[in-house]
Amino acid sequence: MPKYLSDEWHKEFQRLWNDLLPDRPGTSARTQNKITGGPDGDEAYYWVIQDGKLTEAMVGESPDSEVTITTGYADSVKIQKGELDPNAAFMQGRMKVAGNVAKLMALLPITNSPEYKQLQEQVREMSEF
Repeated sequence: MPKYLSDEWHKEFQRLWNDLLPDRPGTSARTQNKITGGPDGDEAYYWVIQDGKLTEAMVGESPDSEVTITTGYADSVKIQKGELDPNAAFMQGRMKVAGNVAKLMALLPITNSPEYKQLQEQVREMSEF
């Protein structure tokens, strides 16, 4: 069972994303995610989404991200476990967004889809938090 946010976890997340989610032509974004206050300190990862497919899910910093999402570790875990809605976290100031917010908004049809909900459930089952 891969540890949440590890390289192995990101690889499995990417595999599940691409297996479960349909193509979405024109839906593309480069996101940088920063998780603060984790058990191993602050962590960063980035995703590259092309036409709805997750082409990169990597630990580290991306020099060409279009939007950056910053969340505390505890809230990040709650979001991943389905205990905190990411929209609520944003509205409550528990998730900060910087950069091209339109790119993030363009991903909502993906993250609000039934297929994404199925992805989240499978990721929860395979994750060590």
